[in-house]
Amino acid sequence: MELVIDRLTKQYKNKIAVDRVSLSLKQGIYGLLGANGAGKTTLMRMMCGLLTPTGGEVKFNGIDVKQEDYRDALGYMPQHFGYYPDFTAMGFLCYMASLKGLTKHRAKEKSAELLELVNLTDVAKKKIKTFSGGMKQRLGIAQSLLNNPKILILDEPTAGLDPKERIKFRNLLSQLGKNRIVLLSTHIVSDIEDIADVVLIMKDGQIIENGKVDEIVSDRKSLEKLYMHHFGEEEENA
Repeated sequence: MELVIDRLTKQYKNKIAVDRVSLSLKQGIYGLLGANGAGKTTLMRMMCGLLTPTGGEVKFNGIDVKQEDYRDALGYMPQHFGYYPDFTAMGFLCYMASLKGLTKHRAKEKSAELLELVNLTDVAKKKIKTFSGGMKQRLGIAQSLLNNPKILILDEPTAGLDPKERIKFRNLLSQLGKNRIVLLSTHIVSDIEDIADVVLIMKDGQIIENGKVDEIVSDRKSLEKLYMHHFGEEEENA
């Protein structure tokens, strides 16, 4: 299982949002760190086939991002995923499952299984508009897993969550990385320092750090220092 990004580039008029990024991702959790505007979302959208690159390519096990077999292997949760506030959690997942081609019986079965995985079984029949931010994010994770993807791409999934919800989310991601490729973007170091197998740091459209945590810093707490070294001034001025 390998996801290969080869010289991926996206240019908007005079701005290069992603600049010839090349990566090879295998099973495990990859933490993509970078300040706002670093190019993380643009990179992820190209990896999901939602944005056409200016140059380069993306392939999973040799299958191009534009092919249906690639999409079948993909689960994606954007930073602001769409949901229907008057749907119940179960109703929403069953609806999304039907869009992904699951039969009615399989949709109910899979939705119940995922609600249990993300700890939302007790609110399965409650409307989404009554959910907290953390509950909505966990529901977003559930919908991204409906097709049992081998690639799971999550864009700022912990944005707006309180510390307790962040811990729940990290525990969930630890489970998900055992049998798939998980790419998680964030600008918060603590979201990934204890769970990521590999850390990628992105700045100005390029990957400037790429390695296992213990390869790029002496200990996990030093990851915050490394990040601030690259982005400290920008974060203060943001």
